[in-house]
Amino acid sequence: MDCSALAAPKNLTPITRSAGGRRAAAGNLLTRRVLRDGQAIAFVNARPRPLALYYFGSGGEDQRKVLSRTTSGNVTINGTLMHYVQDDLPFGGVDSSGIGAYHGIEGFRALSHAKGIFEQGKWNASSLLRAPFGRLADMVLETMLR
Repeated sequence: MDCSALAAPKNLTPITRSAGGRRAAAGNLLTRRVLRDGQAIAFVNARPRPLALYYFGSGGEDQRKVLSRTTSGNVTINGTLMHYVQDDLPFGGVDSSGIGAYHGIEGFRALSHAKGIFEQGKWNASSLLRAPFGRLADMVLETMLR
């Protein structure tokens, strides 16, 4: 593949409040917002659920709050886009950003049909539970009803 035809991601700064984050970025555009404290949680929750969420910070309580109080597809912490190239992570969105997880083994499972097959053994007791019951069942019932 000739990679010279691919453009590097562009960083759009500053983003105006009216334009930034209103629509999903297309192609190689990555929108960025710098938010403090609870602003990030409110910003994410006020919009359609994103396909990916990127958290930049030192971790700890702030990171835990953002991850537990927002809903998104995948999350990359202190980086971007790398969640997609991890073969062992499922990839997918929620609500309007997509459904399911279609990557690696999760994609194989989601897009495959496992055929369940059960073969009854030669000796089994299930015939005792189905009609017609026969003379033995009649004798047992008569004995129990006396």
